[in-house]
Amino acid sequence: MAVEARAVVRPGRVSRAGALWRSVIGKKALMAVTGAILFLYVFFHLLGNLQIFTGPEQINRYAALLRVSPQLLWTARVILLVAVCVHAVAGAQLFLLAREARPVAYQDFRPIVSSTASRTMIWSGLLILAFVVYHVLDLTVGVVNPSFQEGDVYHNVLATFGRAVGVIAYVVAMVALGFHLWHGLWSMFQSLGFANRRAAPTIQRFAVTMAVILTLGFSAIPMAVLVGILRP
Repeated sequence: MAVEARAVVRPGRVSRAGALWRSVIGKKALMAVTGAILFLYVFFHLLGNLQIFTGPEQINRYAALLRVSPQLLWTARVILLVAVCVHAVAGAQLFLLAREARPVAYQDFRPIVSSTASRTMIWSGLLILAFVVYHVLDLTVGVVNPSFQEGDVYHNVLATFGRAVGVIAYVVAMVALGFHLWHGLWSMFQSLGFANRRAAPTIQRFAVTMAVILTLGFSAIPMAVLVGILRP
């Protein structure tokens, strides 16, 4: 009697990284880690940018110092690029999963617990991403700057914010950043397991405080150019 042979197909093994990426909890954890990296970058970036108030020599010296070690600079850029990509893709996927979970919208939606910042995370994130591209083209590459001069950061900043469109674009993006950080910092601690009942009020105050400080800090530069505090 002939015996029919059947091939046994075993499911492929999924790596830990793959399993982490496929799960909702894993995506939230990755967003928290990459969000922490990006928050630290934004915070120290603001500290560096505020040196512009000490005059052109200091801010230009600071910018030149960042380029002393090209290997270190590009390592930091690669880390930031990976963090941005992972953060953006994971955030978009979580947004779509939430939409799929409720394909029919509420007839009468009245938010009680959620904040404006939490409900607009995807949109503030997309606005920040678009601004980052514009910002790089403006002050790093110089292709959209009206009077770009290589190595003269002070001049380039004045050239950008000497136009109303440059000031408006920057301030709107910083407001979006503030809203994004407001909910993002809270979510970061929550995803990493630190937002217990006792710590929650402190974390919420920290998130709001940092969002306000960073928004006002970054916005102070274009406003200072606009009112003439920073000038050639």
